[in-house]
Amino acid sequence: MKTYNRHLITAALPYANGPVHIGHLAGVYIPADIYARYLRLRGKEVLFVCGSDEHGVPITIKARQLGVSPQDVVDKYHLMIKDAFERFGIKFDIYSRTSSKTHHKTASDFFKKLYDEGKFIEKTSEQYYDTEAQQFLADRYIMGTCPKCSNESAYGDQCEKCGSTLSPNELINPHSTISGSKPVLRETSHWYLPLDQHESWLRQWILEEHKEWKVNVYGQCKSWLDGGLQARAVSRDLDWGVPVPVQGAEGKVLYVWFDAPIGYISNTIELLPNEWEQWWKQGDTKLVHFIGKDNIVFHCIVFPAMLKAHGDYVLPENVPANEFLNLEGDKISTSRNWAVWLHEYLDEFPDKEDVLRYVLCANAPETKDNDFTWKDFQTRNNSELVAVFGNFVNRAVVLAGKYFEGKVPPLKELTAYDEEVLKELPILRQAIEENIEHYRFREALKETMNIARLGNKYLADTEPWKAAKTDMDRVSTILNISLQICANCAIAFDPFLPFTAQKLRYMLGESRADWELLGESNILPEGHALNEAQLLFDKIEDTVVEAQVNKLLATKTANDAAQKPVCEPQKPACTFDDFTKLDIRTATVLEAERVPKTDKLLKLTIDTGIDKRTIVSGIAEYYTPEQMAGKQICILANLEPRKIKGIESQGMILMAKEPNGNMRFVRPDEVLANGAVVN
Repeated sequence: MKTYNRHLITAALPYANGPVHIGHLAGVYIPADIYARYLRLRGKEVLFVCGSDEHGVPITIKARQLGVSPQDVVDKYHLMIKDAFERFGIKFDIYSRTSSKTHHKTASDFFKKLYDEGKFIEKTSEQYYDTEAQQFLADRYIMGTCPKCSNESAYGDQCEKCGSTLSPNELINPHSTISGSKPVLRETSHWYLPLDQHESWLRQWILEEHKEWKVNVYGQCKSWLDGGLQARAVSRDLDWGVPVPVQGAEGKVLYVWFDAPIGYISNTIELLPNEWEQWWKQGDTKLVHFIGKDNIVFHCIVFPAMLKAHGDYVLPENVPANEFLNLEGDKISTSRNWAVWLHEYLDEFPDKEDVLRYVLCANAPETKDNDFTWKDFQTRNNSELVAVFGNFVNRAVVLAGKYFEGKVPPLKELTAYDEEVLKELPILRQAIEENIEHYRFREALKETMNIARLGNKYLADTEPWKAAKTDMDRVSTILNISLQICANCAIAFDPFLPFTAQKLRYMLGESRADWELLGESNILPEGHALNEAQLLFDKIEDTVVEAQVNKLLATKTANDAAQKPVCEPQKPACTFDDFTKLDIRTATVLEAERVPKTDKLLKLTIDTGIDKRTIVSGIAEYYTPEQMAGKQICILANLEPRKIKGIESQGMILMAKEPNGNMRFVRPDEVLANGAVVN
């Protein structure tokens, strides 16, 4: 077996368009943190790297919806995510971001080397283009009717109603979500990573040399390889991301799937500018990626192909991807707010970081999707952490205080049962190590909990409070052994429940965890002073759990209501004469500008065919001034003028309001002469 001098651990970069939830924690960050903490306790040289993934279309969409810049969006969520991780005890060596200057330079240099060496192929294809917004449209900026279920609000990459994967060309009556106009196809050129050229060595490297990978990871890789790999675009037309460092590539950025994994490298460079290469380019580094199953292809096939094409980097030794965690029987969904958000949990459950770490690890979706319920959360806390682990430790320390002045009593004569119990400790250590080193963290936690179960049963069986009436030597031995088991718990639980382990070490008068002592029966010397006992955990009441369930039910009710948009009720009937009084005409916007000190108002200069006039309209949250110039619209021409913010407005623009609140122009299908009367 190969010996490694360094262990480089990466955790999937969380996407900075929202906070972290329990699915992320169970799938990626808790197992990665356990592994890193374990290796550090073993005295290994470890680097644990992560950071925010801050580029890509979803962030630009969120920014547009909020009326802010993409940088504003990622700044908000980067800080929120980083703070939540720190509070939760995820101990990265660095948590940085892909919008940093270091990352932009690293990703740019990486691309340029491959480009200069001819490792990409260039292709020209037709993509949808918004002539009004003057930009190519990412799939998510195109909406139309789904060809499979007739949903009129399907996106260019997916119909969220029927779940079908789509391409923009399949949509019926596609339109741009930016301007509302019908997009046109235009040619654009991009660079592609020819994955098909890497298929042979990937097949050998994964399918022959890494048969030890988890079944779900190995199986998904085999499926991709058996299906034949295709060239994949590494650039796209977008104004948010790492600019493509090639002359003539203005308006193009590195595709986020290419740019994001380079973040592992750039974050290492940021932390260790003079030493980073030994972590990424020395063969005695063990690189392990912790990810969710939706990222398997990128970390097992695409990123290794990038690293191999570059030629200087080590390849991942393992990619222990997990499946998905559901919530109360339903798929976690950030868009539907169906999630338990980490930052909210930390606020609502102070000092209970380790309870969530325990429950999520015990329920880890390692081989199949698993489910988190608040009832199970309560049961595991009350029946396992409180009744077993906490109860055992509390009784052992309290009894030592009662009978031996808070000191470790001497070990007297051992019974056969005592020896049997002590023999279990090194066996449990071996089981914990074997499971962690094979990325079976759920089983490792179970074996760790078995140390506490061993101690709890030992105390219950030996009943030192009864023995104290007749045989204090026996009590001395029982409590010595019990405290040695507590000391083993303080070491073994450290990777899993770091806050609890620290609290337990304080009670035992120990300053640090030494993994090499795990399994020993003489960790605490005779006469060693203990500190006062304190509860490691407390019960979670039904009312607390009910409040969390009700919170989710309220979210579900709101989601159900949101999915059933209701049109505004019909207004009272009007006469034909009333209608004929309205002078509705076509007109063209000549100029547009924002009205100072307002968020919603635009001042428009309109050519009505009769005259040129000013109209003030509250559409700034739907359209920018640049989008309005040159747009043909319909107006109510004979509306009585009125002053708005000191500006005389002479008319009204006709808009249609959708049930979801979006506003769209009412306008002719084809360009007409200004002043054409709408009858």
